[in-house]
Amino acid sequence: MDTWDSEGFTIGHLSRIVMAMDQHNGGALPTGDSFSPTTRQATERLIRRLECLLFPVEHAWSEAVEGTQLQARTELLGVVIWDLAHQIHRAKRHRCDPQDIPCPELSQAFDTAVEFAAALPEVLAQLSLDAAAAFSGDPAARDTSEIVSCYPGFYAIMVYRLAHRLFEFGVPLLPRLMTEIAHSQTGIDIHPGARIGSSFFIDHGTGVVIGETTEVGNGVTLYQGVTLGALNFPRDEAGQIIRGQKRHPTIGDNVVVYSGATILGGSTTIGEGSIIGGNVWLTESVPPFSRVIAQPKIELKSGHR
Repeated sequence: MDTWDSEGFTIGHLSRIVMAMDQHNGGALPTGDSFSPTTRQATERLIRRLECLLFPVEHAWSEAVEGTQLQARTELLGVVIWDLAHQIHRAKRHRCDPQDIPCPELSQAFDTAVEFAAALPEVLAQLSLDAAAAFSGDPAARDTSEIVSCYPGFYAIMVYRLAHRLFEFGVPLLPRLMTEIAHSQTGIDIHPGARIGSSFFIDHGTGVVIGETTEVGNGVTLYQGVTLGALNFPRDEAGQIIRGQKRHPTIGDNVVVYSGATILGGSTTIGEGSIIGGNVWLTESVPPFSRVIAQPKIELKSGHR
């Protein structure tokens, strides 16, 4: 029997609304916390812990226990591994068939988390080169600690490099959620599938877009508003987008791309040492050591009517 609440709706009516929504999700959703995908809040917490683990001077962990720095960071690494394993567990459970219990992917979650943790020294080495590149490229920076603490471009690169490792390990959902959190905080959108070399510097950063199949060499600098995107999306006979093909450009070593430039297409390659000027629109390759400049159309008007 339906029970009326203070607003005059019945519980049964509300249940029917929920069941109607479930039909759009492919049926009733599984119950229980372990069946839910990883949450944004949990992912933000994971990023924060990883940031504190990688850069303990600039980002102190507020939950650290008393003891030596080594003890505190060792404890934090253990927390990160268990937290990450839990989130991988949830992400993979979300991708499994709800009727497939237990999910065959779940046993790999802890192993993947441990493998990711073992790769952190290499990730930190990459980030150290990124920070050094930012310091070398920005005379306003006083030291690399300022870059690690303050620069949105460095933060976005840090999250990307962590997410990219998980992407390479085949972890679903979580890497994309990580980079979208960085996107919302910095305005810099880097897909975790992109392949980016060492000593990467994004200056200012707002509006930078780097697509999934982009390849970026070593020593590359991007300024705000740069798009490394797809020119078009190939489709099959049914009109569906064909996934997994290279759609985004390749940027050679030591290339500088200035603000507002747009470089599109999977077959577009920017040769090493090239400089791409502001507001350039490129859909074709350029040879090494090129200088590409957009000619501005300037119209001057006098102050008199």
